Amino acid sequence: MGGKTAPKYRVLMCSSEAVPYAKTGGLADAVSALSLALAKLGHEVRIVMPRYYGINRDKLVKLEGALGVPLGGGEEWCAVYTTDLPESGKKNPVRVYFIDHENFFGRDGIYGVPSEPDFLDNPRRFAFFCRSCFQVCRKLDWYPDVIHAHDWPAALVPVMLRYGERRGASGEFPETAGSFAGAASVLTIHNLGYQGIYSKDNFPSTNLGWDVFYQAGFDDWDMMNFLKAGINTADKLNTVSPNYARETLTPAHGFRRDGNLRWRGADYTGILNGIDTSVWNPRLDRFIPLPFSTGDMGGKAKAKEALRRRYGLPDADGPMLGMVCRLTEQKGVGALFGPGYGSAWSICKDMNLQFVFLGSGEGWAEHEIAGLASRLPNFKARVGYDEELSHLIEAGSDFFLMPSLYEPCGLNQMYSLAYGTLPIARNTGGLADTIQNYNQETGEGTGFMFDDLTPQAIYNTVGWAVWAWYNKPEHIEAMRRRGMEQDFSWSRSARKYAELYRSALQGR
Repeated sequence: MGGKTAPKYRVLMCSSEAVPYAKTGGLADAVSALSLALAKLGHEVRIVMPRYYGINRDKLVKLEGALGVPLGGGEEWCAVYTTDLPESGKKNPVRVYFIDHENFFGRDGIYGVPSEPDFLDNPRRFAFFCRSCFQVCRKLDWYPDVIHAHDWPAALVPVMLRYGERRGASGEFPETAGSFAGAASVLTIHNLGYQGIYSKDNFPSTNLGWDVFYQAGFDDWDMMNFLKAGINTADKLNTVSPNYARETLTPAHGFRRDGNLRWRGADYTGILNGIDTSVWNPRLDRFIPLPFSTGDMGGKAKAKEALRRRYGLPDADGPMLGMVCRLTEQKGVGALFGPGYGSAWSICKDMNLQFVFLGSGEGWAEHEIAGLASRLPNFKARVGYDEELSHLIEAGSDFFLMPSLYEPCGLNQMYSLAYGTLPIARNTGGLADTIQNYNQETGEGTGFMFDDLTPQAIYNTVGWAVWAWYNKPEHIEAMRRRGMEQDFSWSRSARKYAELYRSALQGR
């Protein structure tokens, strides 16, 4: 007898970002990669997201007719465009629907711009987006089994589902086709540090009653909190690594939501993100000089040579330390690039290594990095972002530095391991789930970990890695191969999400 076939679901992804259309961080990568992985397992997946100014309408197909979206103060109208997600299979493509509203989304920036980091009308913009996700389904006459909302901009989706969309016009729960009555909601928290907290004067924009404000738990110190209401309301919750899920239940990492998450503990889990192994793969990477694998590591040496040339570094026998990140406090840049013994200055002055950096962010950090690059012959930096160069850094570095204050999942450590580059990272969040600390007695491990986010701890751990490079080369080689043999593909994570969907539908 054959095994029981796993159920296949209709899944609607509601997200403010998705690659290759709009991206500020790992959320965009995760939404698209998860959608593709679920489609490969046979699920029918569709994505709804805003059409921002930078997304070219000429490459999209416009659906006939305008879309009316109920919103506080009246109805808003918009257009809907569509296309298939790149790399979708022809048999079961992932369809993407773009909400086109010029006043809300026809501007530079997703959440803000340098002169206005958080747009004043963000509560209304994303309340409109969340309601439009339901309206698109009605327009298509396509109703999902699971509505999967991502982070605070989509956190009103489970609230709207529970307090209105599941009911018919009479307020009852219809059991007929062509409704949301049978739909379950899942909310994924990609980063608890961003919650969508605004004046409650904006609440009428949601078109929800004030009774829902209190029932769903929007209230937050006399403000309204999008994510808090989503946490209280979604059928199931998850975050992007098991260890980060545990950390967010504590006051130290809970950003004042640890109590809500403990209350929802039976419905809250951590599922580790994967990486796109069709893009981040040393055997296939089009951005590196020569492919390589555990059977032939020659291409890694070629990548290191090319990386030195790109940064204008001389040939040297020592290790290469790489870093690609946003310059924010979350990434530990204060401890690494700030004053004090043990910072990047001390690392480069005291150790026989070369250090390359790529990234941008807070002005003080960009200024400090530029100063270090001008004074240190073995430290070079590029301010900005360059996809090709980020691949070369992952492939050509011997070590990759991630001194994060907190890290919900982290992708760069998984990229690094896939390329035989050993992470030097703080023992937090998804970093702890994906890196095995080095044992210098046995040679076991896949990276070098530290607990305290201090300049001295970073300095000591980089020094430990450099010591192993010079004194235990056989350990370094074994760790490289061990890291490259790990499976960080999305297929494993997608199966866990399918199980979460099953649980959400059963528990609805």
